[in-house]
Amino acid sequence: MSRPIEEYALIGDLHSAALVSRDGSIDWLCLPRFDSAACFAALLGDERSGYWQIAPDGEFTRIRRRYLPDTLVLETEFSTASGAVRLLDCMPPRDGDPVLVRLIEGIRGQVDLRMTLAPRFEYGLTVPQVSHHDGALRMTAGGQSLWLFSPRPARAAGGTLLARFTVAKGDRVPVAVVWRRSHRQAPAPPSSSDVVDRTSGWWRAWVAGLSCGDEWRDAVVRSLITVKALSYPPTGGLLAAPTTSLPMQASGTRNWDYRFCWIRDAAAGLDAFLSAGATREATSLLTWLSQAMSGPASQAQPAYRVSGERLMPELELDWLPGYEGARPVRIGNAAAARRQLATLGYLLRARLAARAAGLPVPAGPPDDSIVSFLEARWQEPDTGIWEIRAPPRQFVHTKAMIWAAADAAIKMIECYGGRGPLDRWGRLRAAVRADLLRRGYDQERNTFVQRYGSPAVDASLLQLPLLGFLPADDPRMAGTVQTVARELDDSGTLLRYQAHPPADEDGLPAGEAGYLPASFWLAQCLAAAGQAAPARQVFTGLLELRNDVGLLSAGYDPLRRRFAGNHPLAGAHIGLVSAARALGLPERSAWPARR
Repeated sequence: MSRPIEEYALIGDLHSAALVSRDGSIDWLCLPRFDSAACFAALLGDERSGYWQIAPDGEFTRIRRRYLPDTLVLETEFSTASGAVRLLDCMPPRDGDPVLVRLIEGIRGQVDLRMTLAPRFEYGLTVPQVSHHDGALRMTAGGQSLWLFSPRPARAAGGTLLARFTVAKGDRVPVAVVWRRSHRQAPAPPSSSDVVDRTSGWWRAWVAGLSCGDEWRDAVVRSLITVKALSYPPTGGLLAAPTTSLPMQASGTRNWDYRFCWIRDAAAGLDAFLSAGATREATSLLTWLSQAMSGPASQAQPAYRVSGERLMPELELDWLPGYEGARPVRIGNAAAARRQLATLGYLLRARLAARAAGLPVPAGPPDDSIVSFLEARWQEPDTGIWEIRAPPRQFVHTKAMIWAAADAAIKMIECYGGRGPLDRWGRLRAAVRADLLRRGYDQERNTFVQRYGSPAVDASLLQLPLLGFLPADDPRMAGTVQTVARELDDSGTLLRYQAHPPADEDGLPAGEAGYLPASFWLAQCLAAAGQAAPARQVFTGLLELRNDVGLLSAGYDPLRRRFAGNHPLAGAHIGLVSAARALGLPERSAWPARR
């Protein structure tokens, strides 16, 4: 049943999210939270794994879809020989039970439709029992229930609800599903038409408060809506993606669960929100960062759950065949247990960005305790930005982030007041810088390298000028950008790195698609170096990779011309926003920081 990843659109209620295919099938949805078990998991299996489809009953000649402008309400138009219908899908921002609304509208003629609602709880493992309750149909398995509210009758068949009906021009048929714990009483029927209007209005009101520039306004707004949709308002956490195990290599094993919050995404997301004036979201992200990392610096993790929980053990679901046969299907992520010293640098840089924007900085681990920890450990190896599943190494990006941590701590005192051992922090900053320049830079090739002792380069090196470690037009940085762009190019996108076994083995089978966030970093570096034309060329090429509703996944496979990896990826959309801002920096007034 696997459809190309790029055929999926996103809808969500800021607590969870669903993927909707071009032919009206919801093939992925976890309830009640982003990282809960999926009740629709056909994305990683087949019809037996759970889905909900509404589509013409027979052949249709054309599908056109879009998001209603400045919203997360998806509109899909089906045309057939007998007529045309419009399907509006949304999940209203949650203020109670999770609700998924599908509103069918007749446009012309009449169209015969079929509906198949086949939830399979616990990632496709459990078939529900169907029962009738006061005009609603209840589908229950264990502690969970889905309630279907529809004006058109449906019949039960083995844990699946089926319906066929005709929609004529002018008809409006609202269908809704409500999720509840199975021990609770029946929910009230949602007013589906009103829900669609209220959801559209909510998103438009949010977008109206943004400052997004003019040249790439639509792309930036769509990306900000996507990042907002992957945020979790109760805590402020930002999800990397709403999916798990969509592979970065065709039918391969680089399949990870991204339904968690990476510290680096939170720091980058904070900058992106600030650039658009979304200070409430930036403040929430900083609060989440401070709370998730509130323990000793030695316990800092690269990633946490949306409420800041530390545990996310990695398990394999052997009953799911995987997306296009890519196995294993994983839930949880062992990356959380990998040693990554750079994490603390992201936290301090986020605090600095907040101070620069005039935002309050929530209580958390003191700057001095963080810098002191890094002072004692900075010469030790770690698993790097990519949390490699191989022995720790001396990664250049990690050293740059440790330098950035000391630099941020110093600047917060110098620019905004406070107390701290500036002399000691300054010595750490200077020592890390000198070590990195001596051991992480290849003078003969005029490029920084991925790690000490290796000739390989890494896309994370593009962050050095973005951190302020060196100016973007420094000859050493210019040489690095050229080398990365040349050696990691994958037909217009950048690979994260090229492993050179055995020395650079990353513990996994070779080969993965280009990584889209890194490709946006390249556009930012070129723009920062004053190379506007090449930067625009890279940026506009990346815009062309977006799917028909403006979404981006983690990766892109140029040979198959297909998306790869989890979808949509917050980091790719954050990269788009940041690159657009970098290209428009001469017109800073277009990007005010709302206070």
